Amino acid sequence: MNIEKEKTRFSDSILVNLDNLIPNLEALYKDVHEHPELSMQETRTAQLAAERLRAAGYEVTTGVGKTGVVGLLHNGNGPTVMLRADMDALPIEEATSVPYASKVKSTDSSGKTVPVSHACGHDMHTTCLVGAATLFAQAREAWRGTLMAVFQPAEETGEGAQAMIDDGLMTRFPKPDVVLGQHVMVGPAGTIGGRTGVTTSAADSLQIRLFGRGAHGSMPQASIDPVIMAAATVMRLQTIVSRELAATESAVVTIGSVQAGTNKENVIPDEAIIKLNIRAFDEDVRHRILSAIERIVNAEAVASGAPKPPEITPIDHYSLVANDQEATRRVVDAFQQYFSDDRIRKTAPTSASEDFGTFGTEWHAPSVFWFIGGTDPDTYAKAKETGHLNDIPTNHNPKFLPVIHPTLETGVKALVIATQSWLSV
Repeated sequence: MNIEKEKTRFSDSILVNLDNLIPNLEALYKDVHEHPELSMQETRTAQLAAERLRAAGYEVTTGVGKTGVVGLLHNGNGPTVMLRADMDALPIEEATSVPYASKVKSTDSSGKTVPVSHACGHDMHTTCLVGAATLFAQAREAWRGTLMAVFQPAEETGEGAQAMIDDGLMTRFPKPDVVLGQHVMVGPAGTIGGRTGVTTSAADSLQIRLFGRGAHGSMPQASIDPVIMAAATVMRLQTIVSRELAATESAVVTIGSVQAGTNKENVIPDEAIIKLNIRAFDEDVRHRILSAIERIVNAEAVASGAPKPPEITPIDHYSLVANDQEATRRVVDAFQQYFSDDRIRKTAPTSASEDFGTFGTEWHAPSVFWFIGGTDPDTYAKAKETGHLNDIPTNHNPKFLPVIHPTLETGVKALVIATQSWLSV
């Protein structure tokens, strides 16, 4: 599908070399896709990013937050713009048939061997940032200021941004005037979506350990059955959204894992584990949900006569990503000057979560985060027409795979255009 030519060409001075760069970027994308790395293990990907930055003339620091990479390109007096891409992959076995599909297996943090794939698009994010950083280095006469390219580890586990911050990101590098980032999602390739204000939800994952008393399956009266306790808890937790939140308050409570017992059917175990995830678009709603979870879990344990209180352990947390109003307006104005109107879309808040917002929050700097479509436009249009949009593999699906073109070109252009709205001469 041909993408309509852009309306104006104010960024051509930087984008003029993009066509020549695309074959190299496509090769990089396929390389990263074929060699995915789990969170906090992104050594090969980080090395590739660092090599590209050094070759373009950046001052490069590696090992920030263990595997993070920061590249600085100083080009006279002017603002500092931070561009961020995440690098890590997921413990998911890829189910696509492309020649560059991942066949990688790796050892996760618990010592388990798992398949690994870029089922969330971080390979595309990394490649787009390499492309934008290279183009700015090739056209220094067209802008003034400092460009900071940040390749972040461990977005999928919610620890990467904070790890870089804990490793001195705020003190070792200049404070940005704005923090910019993007994510590839289901949507027509070539399109860009975003909004002012809350963009992605806050998220919390918890592990709940319920304690009972084991017994023979023939003598349930001698047990305090944690399976029953867990089942009652799971059902009761589902009432938080339906009965404790108003219809105007959006939230999600998902029970993703319930584990109890062994493979032996006549053994009542002595404990059960529940793992759950919550999403909310408001901090007050988030705190009320967390409080309700604690109340329900403890009450069900008491009702069952549990020998001791449950253990509630946080697994990870993602803050809200909220786009700064003034900075978002500047980015949208820049997009509208370049892209045709049908390629820019206003999106609703998404229940997906990101740790991107941590950078702006900790640095007290405005941030803007947007989405680029990665679905073949004809496939998307047909699915929409027939009411089968949900059949398109989403992020974290084994079959998720953005079409390379025009997703790659759009992602590079979006980063360049948004950045140049701060760094123009």
